[in-house]
Amino acid sequence: MLFKKEHELLQKAIRDFVNIELDTLPAEMDKTGEMPRDLLDKLAKYKYSSTIVPKEYGGAGADYLSYAIVMEEICKKCCSTGTYVTAGSSLVALPILNFGSDEQKQRYLKPLALGEMIGCFGLTEPGAGSDASAQQTEAVLDGDHYILNGRKCFITNAPICDFAIVIAMTDKPKGLKGTSAFIVESKWDGFSHGAHEDKMGIRGTQTSDLVFENVRVPKENLIGKEGIGFKIAMNTLEAGRIGVAAQAVGVAQSALDEAVKYSKERVQFGKTLSKFQNTQFTLADMETKVSAARLLVYDAAIKKDAGKKIDHEGSMAKYYAAEIANEVAYKALQIHGGYGYIKDYPIERIYRDARILSIYEGTSQVQQMVISGGLLK
Repeated sequence: MLFKKEHELLQKAIRDFVNIELDTLPAEMDKTGEMPRDLLDKLAKYKYSSTIVPKEYGGAGADYLSYAIVMEEICKKCCSTGTYVTAGSSLVALPILNFGSDEQKQRYLKPLALGEMIGCFGLTEPGAGSDASAQQTEAVLDGDHYILNGRKCFITNAPICDFAIVIAMTDKPKGLKGTSAFIVESKWDGFSHGAHEDKMGIRGTQTSDLVFENVRVPKENLIGKEGIGFKIAMNTLEAGRIGVAAQAVGVAQSALDEAVKYSKERVQFGKTLSKFQNTQFTLADMETKVSAARLLVYDAAIKKDAGKKIDHEGSMAKYYAAEIANEVAYKALQIHGGYGYIKDYPIERIYRDARILSIYEGTSQVQQMVISGGLLK
């Protein structure tokens, strides 16, 4: 694909950034389960964690194609860092940007973009994953406040957040049409988080439950109006899928790169693995599928930038790229053989990181439902 000049410059800049800042850090974060604060500050300083946030609110004011470029390049080096970036860039920023009041944008969106605050997005619950209609978290109006009770799970950045976007029931009999979205500050009484989850992959990001026990949320922290919480969540996820799909392309490309590198070095039966036709054909298959996934992501991003609705294209990009990331990581590890199973080699971490991509921000099966729904309506 032919980029505009600004996209070429951005791609070079972010590549230089990750080569310097994320050189040996991914393996360290995988061990410690923590992301250094100075890394978060640098991501904010260079606007990599606020690519699509308008300049007036402290972001880069760039387009979705730029967002895809940033996510892919970061995730070639570190999927955990990419998860942190996409959580803030889309899941937290977009509900406020697209539905929030001017006061909410100044109070929360701008500090988020500047790196002064960290946010998280609370939709998933212990009993409500893909089935968002099974929400149990509830917000009851009491004078000038809502009383919030409930629990969210698997929430990225929950242990380190300053505020959370929370989807809660305000009118249970209406089901999904009875949900609303709130901005809830972590310093308020009754707001707590669970233990940091000991995850299989993306271990550098901190993930835990959010717990709300009679948290008093001011009415002015309701995003938009009552009853549109599910609409806000779906609008956010539609755009956010570009970020996760680009993340998957980055992970897939990193796995492919490791496979190519290793195949040129490893000698078996008197020649390098790269000299065997089976290896060559496997690499050719991997390269073709990674390139196809990338084009699906770019297509969705360009259409989003053109103002088009991309529920269909976004789901195709997220579904295909996530599945390809898993497939390519599997094949790359297989090329490494036993060494790929050892933590000394990056492919071991890449393989574990890839698995989440088919699960979060809408499983592959949910994406298939969206895609087929668009075909059959």
